[in-house]
Amino acid sequence: MRREALLPLVLSLALTGAAAAEPLGIGRSATPETIAAWDIDVRPDGRGLPPGHGSVRDGASLYAARCAACHGARGEGAAAEALASGQGSLASAKPLRTVGSFWPYATTLFDYVRRAMPFDAPQSLTANETYAVSAYVLHLNGLLPEEASLDAASLPRVAMPNRDGFTADPRPDVPPPNPASRPAERTEAR
Repeated sequence: MRREALLPLVLSLALTGAAAAEPLGIGRSATPETIAAWDIDVRPDGRGLPPGHGSVRDGASLYAARCAACHGARGEGAAAEALASGQGSLASAKPLRTVGSFWPYATTLFDYVRRAMPFDAPQSLTANETYAVSAYVLHLNGLLPEEASLDAASLPRVAMPNRDGFTADPRPDVPPPNPASRPAERTEAR
């Protein structure tokens, strides 16, 4: 290619780069408060869980008011997926993938409820309400007694039946789980 033909291309790229560096006059820089409001993920080991607590009993009334219309009075499913039962069905011809039969971590339940539920008003539940609903759903699955209460310390210790039902992630950028950091086998009622 001749130099004369390259000159317009080089000038065009230089001007495009300069224009891209200029602010567009829309949006704003993210403040630490804005980032904190969006940084709500919860990890399997409990990192990211907020302060708060909730009991199975408190969760029962909240579930009846906000969740039962879609998920059924006892988590059996209705307009939305079943949340309870299904233990032992994963190897069957018709597995029922519920919180109690399929999900590997109780913290995943909290994370999902916190982010996406209730369907008509996601992220509207307080941390205490989310702990309470999570406690009740775990109770419906036989994983917590009726007297139980959950908080950031106890939720990661709930042993889910399918905890070891997933294979290790073979990607080289995903570290293997640390067996020493695994939560205890069963959460006791508080």
